[in-house]
Amino acid sequence: MKQSEKSFKRIVVKIGSSLFHAPHEKDREAFFADTVGQIVSLSAQGKEIVLVSSGAIALGMQKLGLETRPKDLPLLQAAAAVGQGILMEHYRNAFRQSNINCAQVLLTWDDFSDRRRYLNAKNTLCTLLARHSIPIVNENDTVSTDEIKFGDNDRLSALVANLVSADLLVMLSDVEGLLDRDRTLVRLVDKITPAIKALACPTSKKSCVGGMVTKIEAARIAVESGIPCVIAHGSTPGIISAVVAEPGRHGTLFVPSKQLRERERWLAFGTRPKARITIDEGAKKAILAGKSLLSVGVSGFEGVFETGDIVSVIGFEGIEVARGKAGISSRELQQVKGSRSAKEVIHRDNIAVISAHQEGNG
Repeated sequence: MKQSEKSFKRIVVKIGSSLFHAPHEKDREAFFADTVGQIVSLSAQGKEIVLVSSGAIALGMQKLGLETRPKDLPLLQAAAAVGQGILMEHYRNAFRQSNINCAQVLLTWDDFSDRRRYLNAKNTLCTLLARHSIPIVNENDTVSTDEIKFGDNDRLSALVANLVSADLLVMLSDVEGLLDRDRTLVRLVDKITPAIKALACPTSKKSCVGGMVTKIEAARIAVESGIPCVIAHGSTPGIISAVVAEPGRHGTLFVPSKQLRERERWLAFGTRPKARITIDEGAKKAILAGKSLLSVGVSGFEGVFETGDIVSVIGFEGIEVARGKAGISSRELQQVKGSRSAKEVIHRDNIAVISAHQEGNG
């Protein structure tokens, strides 16, 4: 895959918390200066950059004298509250020499799951970009217990890339990219298979969570939405500009597999399903052919949902096939599932196919 720098207008850059662990304050300031310098340079070329920046909890831990990530929820929220201000102060200082504003945007899962809030967040970010400002996005860890349990910004960066219809997602961490069994860098991934997932291992860092497992999951969300994704080492000087110029030559490039429409992207990845509906092979084939899900093809379900709730559609083999907005409630489905009444459970316009061949349930 060869794409020129001109191919990418809107870019989401995710910065991992591990990159903020400089031994000295001047080293950390140098990192911010280099990162922001690249963003300023790209902006001068007409690029639109959204930063998804971890680091609030890590910086808050350092300020509070905590050596390991707290397991106590109030202490974790306190570290996030302290660190978020420090994080933004670093960015504001780094941007001060330019004529570019930076803006703090804190998001929670509810901002994605609720369609109205999703569109409001999208409008805010796009307005900031139109005003030549750099949105700096982070999870709202100080108030959202679910977000802290979720625990990393890899998935958030992919959701933000979907939200703003980005042309490229760049995830920067303290690793060069995905390594194979021989510890050799995998340059190109054109399909995320079980074998690719098996190369990932969780992080062992004391102040952060996630690791390559969550990065591959984020890459899957991006590429299934038609957005190329690169995982690269964030401490490499000029890495952001280098990846934008030649994404296939730095780190690991994940190639897009298909292009979902904006609403389909929201249904597939921007929501948390309220329940799971299991379907038979005939219903699976119908959904993959672009048809509605009918009650005759439903073999069972787990969870309680109302009309309009987002549900996960599971094939008979246990693999998630699609997500969609339910046209009936779980009470109604209980009465008609498997029957030949052929009542519509999810209309075809409200279904987003996730993957016909995806391994596991996402």
